[in-house]
Amino acid sequence: MDDVQIINLYFARDENAIAETKNKYENMCYSVAHNILYNREDSEECVNDTWFFTWNSIPPKRPSILASFVSKITRNTAIDRYRKKNAQKRTDSHMEDIAGEVEKIGNIIASDIETYLRKKEIIDIFDAFLGTLSERDRDIFVRRYWYMDSIKRIADRHNCGESRIKSILARSRKKLYYLLTEAGYAE
Repeated sequence: MDDVQIINLYFARDENAIAETKNKYENMCYSVAHNILYNREDSEECVNDTWFFTWNSIPPKRPSILASFVSKITRNTAIDRYRKKNAQKRTDSHMEDIAGEVEKIGNIIASDIETYLRKKEIIDIFDAFLGTLSERDRDIFVRRYWYMDSIKRIADRHNCGESRIKSILARSRKKLYYLLTEAGYAE
């Protein structure tokens, strides 16, 4: 079943929408959650929460790309779960490393980002930024900051050293910072 048909099931409030979404996207969502949590049970719970949140979000939302929609819900749910589990303890997991790197990016975005037009403009900037990257560099950036893959995992995927991946990510962040500065989003 294609995404449009699945979304129509949600709008009809047909519970088969959940089964179809699960059938099509469960493995992807599990991978997203597991890359953040590194725990089977927590990852499975996150994926199950994704179906609940998706059911409650559609309608009124009508996502143009269902895979992105459910993976974003999974990602945010997993990050929330990770923060709750690790609120009192300092860990040395890959998430701490990513948090520091993302903070460098996140701190440059002005606080009024929540308005629709500014969000749209930032999405356009990110799209333009990703379009400037080579296919390899784009995959590395997305794997690190969307799928939360570890540096080692990305290096293995691209058959290169971890220091090279770190260098590519640093250059990519610098390029993104420049684009955001040019658009007036840097503080």
